[in-house]
Amino acid sequence: MQIKSRMVNKTLYILLSGELDEYTAQTVRKNLDLLLDTQKGYVQIVIDLSELTFMDSTGVGVLIGRYKKMKERNKPIFITNPSRNAERIFKMSGLYEIMPKIV
Repeated sequence: MQIKSRMVNKTLYILLSGELDEYTAQTVRKNLDLLLDTQKGYVQIVIDLSELTFMDSTGVGVLIGRYKKMKERNKPIFITNPSRNAERIFKMSGLYEIMPKIV
């Protein structure tokens, strides 16, 4: 699992590549928290899932945890380019209600 980020016009873009599952969740959680805590000047987050090849319920938990953390800071999270697997999970679980999909 790789995490890449860039800042554009006060939006923090995060690209997740690989598998987000029980084996990678702890590392992803730690790295996302570090990124979200140390990056300055962003007002919203866009998570790009175009390179996410697999996500299970543990991965969903990681994303929900980051949503809760950012909600406390009034910084919305949006999802873009979900893989087919991620799209299905987001639709079935209702995650798009809290982390809207954008094009």
